[in-house]
Order: sequence, then C-alpha cells, then structure tokens
Amino acid sequence: MRIQIVKTLDGRDLSDINAFPAKDTLEITLQIPRELQLVSPRMVIAPDGERDRELFPEYKGFDGENDEFLFSLDLGKLGEGQYGGLFYYEFRFERNYKTVYTASVNNVDFTLAERPSRRFLLLLWEPGFETPRTFYGTTMYHIFVDRFAKGEIPTPVREDARLDPDWENGRPEYAPYPGAPLKNNQFFGGSLWGIIDKLDYLCSLSVGCIYLSPIFKAHSNHKYDTGDYDVIDEMFGGRAAFDTLLAECKERGIRVILDGVFNHTGDDSRYFNRYGHYDSVGAYQSEHSPYHDWYHFIRFPSQYESWWGIPILPKLNIRGRDCRDFFVGQRGVCARYIEAGTSGWRLDVADELTDDFLDRLREVVKAADPDALIVGEVWENAAEKVSYGARRRYLRGRQLDSVMNYPLKNAIVGYLRSGDCTMLYNTVTEIYSSYPRAVCDCLMNILGTHDTERILTALAGRDPEGLSNDELANTRMSEEERSVGIAKLKLASVLQYTLYGFPSVFYGDEAGIEGYRDPFCRMPFPWGREDAGLLEHYRALGKLRREHSAFAGGDFKVTAHDCGLFAFTRSDENETIHIAVNLASFPIRFDFGESWEDLISGETGSGEGEIQPCGFRMIQANQKGL
Repeated sequence: MRIQIVKTLDGRDLSDINAFPAKDTLEITLQIPRELQLVSPRMVIAPDGERDRELFPEYKGFDGENDEFLFSLDLGKLGEGQYGGLFYYEFRFERNYKTVYTASVNNVDFTLAERPSRRFLLLLWEPGFETPRTFYGTTMYHIFVDRFAKGEIPTPVREDARLDPDWENGRPEYAPYPGAPLKNNQFFGGSLWGIIDKLDYLCSLSVGCIYLSPIFKAHSNHKYDTGDYDVIDEMFGGRAAFDTLLAECKERGIRVILDGVFNHTGDDSRYFNRYGHYDSVGAYQSEHSPYHDWYHFIRFPSQYESWWGIPILPKLNIRGRDCRDFFVGQRGVCARYIEAGTSGWRLDVADELTDDFLDRLREVVKAADPDALIVGEVWENAAEKVSYGARRRYLRGRQLDSVMNYPLKNAIVGYLRSGDCTMLYNTVTEIYSSYPRAVCDCLMNILGTHDTERILTALAGRDPEGLSNDELANTRMSEEERSVGIAKLKLASVLQYTLYGFPSVFYGDEAGIEGYRDPFCRMPFPWGREDAGLLEHYRALGKLRREHSAFAGGDFKVTAHDCGLFAFTRSDENETIHIAVNLASFPIRFDFGESWEDLISGETGSGEGEIQPCGFRMIQANQKGL
C-alpha cells in the first residue's frame, strides 16, 4: 500500500517524468490510501537556490480506498516568466501531529521519511527545443585516429615524432607514474586514410556516425593540445584525407562529428607559440601579440593559467571577444567545419566552457546545419550539474543536444561485476525522468573512451588499485578472465545498444581489446586478430538497431529489476521489444506476452520464456497486442 503520484500533461500520462517544456499545465494527482492516516497534503517547491513555496491541492473525493488531491502547475509561469529552469519539490503530510516527507532515491520512486530528505528534481526547458532525430537510431564509432588503421597512402612523419613500426606488438609509451611529464610524441601511424580504407568494415557494424578524436595539427598523438585549428594534422593525412573521408562517408550515409577542444590549446601552438615553431607572434612571445588576450597570464610570460595546472595546456580566455569569435563567431571554427560537411561536435571538458560560449556555439552550429549534433563531455547528471560553483543549464534548450552518458557506463559495470541491478535501475530511472525526452533519445551511451580503462578489463580484469604504471603496462587478462569478460561484455553491449540513446563504441571494443587507464586503453586495433564471436555479436546488435524503429526514439519502461534480472521494453507505434538480461546463477523464466519471437535465435513462443544465467533475450511481441 503506497501513495500514487499521477502526472498528466495535455492528456498524456507522464507519471515517471520530471522534465517538461515550460508551457501548459501539469496536473499532479495524489492518490492516498486512507489507511495511511496522512492528512493536510501540500506540495513544497523551490526554484533552484531560492525559497520554498507551498502549494495546496484541490480535493477530488474518495473512491472507497483512496483520497484524491489535485495540484495544478502552470509551467509557463512557474519560472516567473523565464523559459526553462530547475526546481526541487516534495510532498508533505501530517500524521499524528508530525510532518511526513517524501524522499526519492531516483527522481521517481519514493518513500516516506520523518525528516526532509532528497527531493524530486523538476527540469523545465524552452518550448520548441529539439534534438536531431537523424541520430536517434544510429550506432556511433569512436576512433582514436593514430591507433585505428594505417592507410595505403603514406603520410609524413614530423622530425620530432617517434614512429613505432610494431603495430601488432608495440605498446603505448607511458610516464613513470600518473601525472608525470610525457612527451606523447610516439605514433603508430594511424591516419584518416586508414579510416577510409576501413569504411566497409564500419558498415558491417551498421555504423551511422564516426566520432573522431581531435584531428587538428598538434604536437601529441592524442591532439588534445591543439596547435592550429585551421590545419588538419599532416600525419593524419591533412586536408586531402579529411575531405575524402567526408565524401566517402556521405556516399555511405555515415556522419562524422569532430572533437572540439576549446578550453585550452597546446603551448606549442600558433596562438601561444612558446617554442617559436610557428610563423606567428604568439601570446608567450610578446604582450603585443594579437593572441595575448586569448590567455590568462598571472606573471608574463612564465606564469599562466592552464588546464589542471598542466603547463603544456594553457587555458583559453573564451570570454574575450576575439578568442570567442574565433570559435563561435559567424565564420568561426565551429560553423566552418559544419559547413565543410561534418555533422556535429563533441565538446571536450564542457564544464570549463561558459554559458555564453555554449549559447553562441549552438546558434552558429544550428544555423549552419539544424541537424548537427552537439554533445558535451559531462560525467554526472547534466540536468543539475554544478561546476565552479554555478548551476549549468546544458539541457534547457539553448546549449547541448546530448551528453556522454557516464552515469550509465558506471551503472552497467557495477551491475555486471556485482550482479545487483539496483544501481542500474536507479540510474536509468533518474536520467530518463530528469532529462528532456529529446535528450534521452540521443544520449551518447558509452562503455569506454580514451579516458577510461577498456570495458573488457573493467568487467573482468584484475583490480588496478595500487598497481604502478609498469605493472599496468604488463598485466594481461588470463584466458579465464577473458572468457568471463567477453561473456559479460556481450551483456553490457546489449544494454548499451538497446537502452534509450545511441551506442558509442570505442574502437576495438568489438574486437576484444583490453587495457587499463590512459594510455593503456589506446592500443592499436588488432586487425586479423579480432575475437570472432564478439565481433559477430556486435554486428548482430548493429543490424537490429538499424532494422527496428523502437530503438530510434521509442518509449522506454523497466519491467523487472530483481534477483540479478534486469528487463525493460522499447516500443513505438510499430513494435514492442522486450530486453532481458540475467546475471543470476540460475535460469529465470519471464512472461513476454501472448505471442513472441526471439530476435537473436528466431525462437517463437507464448507466455514465459527462459533466460539462461549470464544470458539475455531480445523478444519482439506479437504485433496484434499493440
């Protein structure tokens, strides 16, 4: 017996949602069993950082078991005339002369508490906010360019770069300890030409979008130390390879998004030019440099702000007009590469970028291509993220389309390592209820990136805690660990591919690459040595996403989350698909409905179907039931 909270907007039941456009009236009905002896219900709501307001309901009557109370919220006026906003609310009652409060664990489910606890989050976004639907049903592939594939067309090697010729057995250079200086000038020779040569392979995975690690001219192999935003790095093939890649991808219906590093540059750059390698007067060289105000000098020239205090990454002053316009002006970097044929930006360290910068970025990018995607690197719940003491408004309609879904990654790993699906259930419930639906439909669902250990290692490898870089570089999974890891990775990828949002596969995960934290997660792709079974599994998942519309923005609902079983449905007007993952040590039977077909095995049945231990089912319901 519990209180029911029923939300309706425009006649639609949105009881599990706490994110709405700032218009129309939200009706919240409380159905309170009389046996709970709760009286005097009221809603307490506060705009973010402001005082509480109490709202009192209209009594609707007694149905023989429950008293019903109705709260009506004019969402257009809730924010005092401002579109969008963040609010926190709870319900309070009286019982036996004491106040009782709602306490939510995931922004939907709640208990009753005797003292104030975690409130519900309510996010309002600007009416008309949309995200590009062309990405909803896609599969993204994240490529670290130097390590994916060498091309048949050779590329030049800088004099100060060290080319490792051992693609199959070489290992990334690493510092003696985390944070120690490292030149990062070791290259394996991957290029944009190499990606072009492997486009048929990517098509076999049903890839619809390639996300490239930074490709602009820079000293390092990772290119997060940009040297010149107007030049595609020569070691990656230069502008000719870039233009050819865009043309070849367009023919195959593959979009390309770029990594935008706009918070900092390299100290070895056209703009800072600490070492005099560029034909410019850099900010480090003269206080009269046209780039001097692009940076934050504490004491010229040797003391300046840098990202995380790393001196080779001087921080940009994106509040300055010239610097800001270079990136987000009408003819700035962001717009020009969209006009050249790319389909969006992934924004590195989005928390470091100002609201004004993000507002303008969206304006110029969407003006160049309304279907371009803007994804932010945000590691937490982006609806209520605080950075540098300020609440961010990433998802309210004027900044990001999407974020990297790190909370989901962490929850999937936790579930597959422990067998407890509580964290996974709470995470997917909280995110789905906190974000605008249009954001949920294009979330970038990751299992690993260039910043994290490989998912195979994370699922079944040795705990890296306390291990030195030398030990991490030489630690490999045993055959038993790999076997366990691959079995769990198949389950992790099922969740990644079928939950709301779209999957972003870090190059080589589908081939079985292992490795610990940066740089050990950046091994060259094992061409010819892929795990065949795992690769075929990924191909099957990509094909299913391409063929079934329910994965392209369909509704989402959790149907089971107990005893190691996590199950949910994806559905639209065309189909309903049940996804069930079983981490219990025994088979579990689950009712899939009157008539169904397993999309993986082709098995048909009615009613219950069995899910094996460390197994999964993807079941399409009989269309007559829709």
